[in-house]
Amino acid sequence: MSLKHQIIEQFNPNGVSTHEGIFGLPFDEETADLVIIPVPWEVTVSYSQGTADGPEAVLKSSFQVDLYQDDIHDAWKMGIHLLPIPEHIATLSSNYRILARNYITWLESGSPEGDLERFAAVPEVINKASAEMNEWVYTEAKRLREKGKIVALLGGDHSTPLGLIKALAEEHNSFGILQIDAHADLRKAYENFEFSHASISYNALKLPQISKLIQVGIRDYCQDEAIMAKENNRIYTFYDKDIKEEMYEGKAWKIICDDIVEKLPQEVYITIDIDGLDPKLCPHTGTPVAGGFEMEQVLYLMKQVVKSGKKIIGFDLVEVAPGPEGDEWDGNVGARVLYRMANLFGVSQGKLNLK
Repeated sequence: MSLKHQIIEQFNPNGVSTHEGIFGLPFDEETADLVIIPVPWEVTVSYSQGTADGPEAVLKSSFQVDLYQDDIHDAWKMGIHLLPIPEHIATLSSNYRILARNYITWLESGSPEGDLERFAAVPEVINKASAEMNEWVYTEAKRLREKGKIVALLGGDHSTPLGLIKALAEEHNSFGILQIDAHADLRKAYENFEFSHASISYNALKLPQISKLIQVGIRDYCQDEAIMAKENNRIYTFYDKDIKEEMYEGKAWKIICDDIVEKLPQEVYITIDIDGLDPKLCPHTGTPVAGGFEMEQVLYLMKQVVKSGKKIIGFDLVEVAPGPEGDEWDGNVGARVLYRMANLFGVSQGKLNLK
């Protein structure tokens, strides 16, 4: 009997887990099929802070998630493992965040000439630090893929998945990105930061392997982003306003999901910014926007992607931020999105079966 089977035989999914692994599962990097990279990074956030604490918040809340899913038999047996939260990344984020925040404040005050010399070099410093974070994620993803693991990422702000996407682009000649988000994230070097959280989709499209970017739920964006989304034939955007108007006029969410899935290529990377949800589900995320989806709407869409036969090659969940004074609501919602996504990913990868 393999070590993994021994672990499965000894674990009671209905009991109180004494394990420290995510969701209380007993798996480690060697025995889990799915390994999640935590990235506690938020250097370029332009509104509220807190997303660097997202991985820890989701981990803490994950112990309250029941493991049973009625449509995926024994889903927990696939094995999910969250790598240790990297303290060096958290420290770098904290240090560079102070510098970036002061620079953003200077920009917002009109970039006074008197402080120009003080702040002129800041973008270059931040861009270098962000590139180092991206390289760390890329290296971790490559290492895990070489071990035969399927890989996901837990942010941190939305700049964090670029290294994982890059690693997968070296394995796949052509794939699409399905982006659930309140924001288009198509800004070029927002606030002069090349790897801004508001630039992740723009940066991902630099990879020639990205054949399509399908954005869903977008409701806060600038004119330049709207023009780019309209003129770039690789981008198709399902704006939140348009979705809601169709639903008010009687179009079923199932039909809208079919329309979204039809736009996707055969292989898909999924990026979920928690602010794509209604902000009542993620009130402390960095840039909440009124509108958005119920959690089950998004997870229903993900299930339709899997049922269609499209293959999920990777995914991330980003922008979860804990509330003040131990408020665990955002982490609670994030943990449930992560668990369901992990298991749908497992189905798509042939590790689990969907009833």
